[in-house]
Order: sequence, then C-alpha cells, then structure tokens
Amino acid sequence: MLNITPLQPLFAARIEGIDAAREVPAPIMAALRDALDRYAVLVLPGQRLDDAAQIAFSQGFGALEMTRPGALGAGSAVIVLSNIGLQGEIVAPSDKQVLNNKANRIWHHDSSFKPIPARASLLSARQIPSAGGNTEFAFMRGAFAALDAAEQARLRGMAALHDFGWSRSRVDPALVTEAEKTQHPPVRQAVVLEENPYGPALYLGAHARSIDGMGEAESRVLIERLMAHATEDRFIYSHRWTPGDLLI
Repeated sequence: MLNITPLQPLFAARIEGIDAAREVPAPIMAALRDALDRYAVLVLPGQRLDDAAQIAFSQGFGALEMTRPGALGAGSAVIVLSNIGLQGEIVAPSDKQVLNNKANRIWHHDSSFKPIPARASLLSARQIPSAGGNTEFAFMRGAFAALDAAEQARLRGMAALHDFGWSRSRVDPALVTEAEKTQHPPVRQAVVLEENPYGPALYLGAHARSIDGMGEAESRVLIERLMAHATEDRFIYSHRWTPGDLLI
C-alpha cells in the first residue's frame, strides 16, 4: 500500500511503501499513476537503482522514448545529466554536455518539441553535489486555475509552435546540429492540456516559440507573461536532492 504525504499545499507528494527496484504489482502501479496525475511531482526516497532497474520501473508509465543524438546516453532510454565526463573529469564550461545542462535550467516540459511529448520523466539521484543543485518544478495546472475565466477560455483555443532548434539556439547557436534540427522539426501543441482527470494545465516553456495567429513579438509577450505567472513562488516545488531519491 502506498503512503502518500503532500509536500506543499498545491502539489508534489512523497511516496513511501514501494521498492522501485523490484517488480511492482499492477494495482500499486495504477495507484502510482493516479498519484502522478493528482500531485504532478512524486518523490520516492531511498531508491537505489541502476539503469536496468530504472528502465524496468519506468515502463509502468508507458512506452519509453530513446535519448536523442547529441545528449549523454544517446540511443538508450536513459539520459545522463552531469558535469562529469566519461573519464571522470569535470567537463569544460564550453562543452556541449554543460551547454545542454545550461539549457535544461530554463523552464521547460520534457519533449514538448516532439509530436508525442513525454507523459513523465523519472529522475534518479546517483551522485549529487555537496551543495546546491536543486531541481524546481512549476505547477502548470494550478497556474491555469488561477487565471480568470475569460483568459482561460481564450487560451483553450490556442496552439503554440514548439521548436527545439530555436530554444537551444538561445543558449548557444551551435548547440544543435542541422541533422538534429531535421530530426526534430517544429511541432504544434495545445496551449492548454485537457487530458488530466484532475484538471487542465498550461503547456508552455522554453521550447514554445510562438502562438498560431500571432506575430513573433506578440507571441513572446504572451508566452513570457504566462511563464512569469506560472513560475511565481506559490506554484513552485524546489527539491533538495538526497542520494537514492527518485522523482517522477
């Protein structure tokens, strides 16, 4: 049986009573998926996972996508987020690995630039820095609910262009190759996602370049205003990592 403890008033919860390194019974996995829909961020402490165990557990949430070329872990279902190189060295600030990490510090939804975006990401803390390194999450369902009814109705009719090459070029023009841009052409996504049984959510972030029917400048004003609203302190959960933490 899952033990669920909310971590703050709006969203995020700690989950205990599960060992992600072992096969999880179907009813428990179903309860975990429902908890993810409800709380948006789940923290499972004390989960000592290797890649194989993390992959097996992750499959309980659906089909896994492969890590894109150009990222550490390319071609596998695991991406490595680190400033440590393959030989154990601290990589240089100009290295593509570090630049990708820098890009990931901008508010984003994982894989929103793909025709089928990610439902969830599972982050496993294998090694952490001695200080800092928190990961922050914005509660987009709460941010949408806090908008007035007229703006909610207007946003529900909108679509945004999500452009991976454009978003990465904001960090470094050379960060994405022409081959990567061809592999990930811009895609359109609804500005409001309606699939969650616990309520609709804003769907914007670093990859959202423009709004259909608006010019670039007008689009940027709207997107940046909504992102400033969605990342107010009241909608943020900041996770301080402990080795063995698994976040969904």
